[in-house]
Amino acid sequence: QVQLVESGGGLVQAGGSLRLSCVVSGRTFDRYAMAWFRQAPGLEREFVAGITASGGSTDYVDSVKGRFTISRDNAKNTVYLQMNSLKPEDTAVYYCASQLSPWGSASPTRKYDYWGQGTQVTVSS
Repeated sequence: QVQLVESGGGLVQAGGSLRLSCVVSGRTFDRYAMAWFRQAPGLEREFVAGITASGGSTDYVDSVKGRFTISRDNAKNTVYLQMNSLKPEDTAVYYCASQLSPWGSASPTRKYDYWGQGTQVTVSS
């Protein structure tokens, strides 16, 4: 059974930083691309960042480029999202996700079939 467990969310002032973590169990972690998505109230879920199995390639939505960094530690079965210079519009529930098929790209158009429960990030102005 594949499980993804996020942590690290919280309340932060605008301009602050948070680091989200997602621990994956139940599969060979280093074969699968991972991603972070977010969903704000009343909005559709959107892709934030993706990373390939090796960590050698990443992709970001334009609104977070230069502020967020996705990384992974395959020895710890963990993917991270470092969020700097946070803005109120970054407020959302953040989800990590894993692709169904191995060795995929970091693209937001890939199919993500496994999801965590989400962690709330709230940025105050």
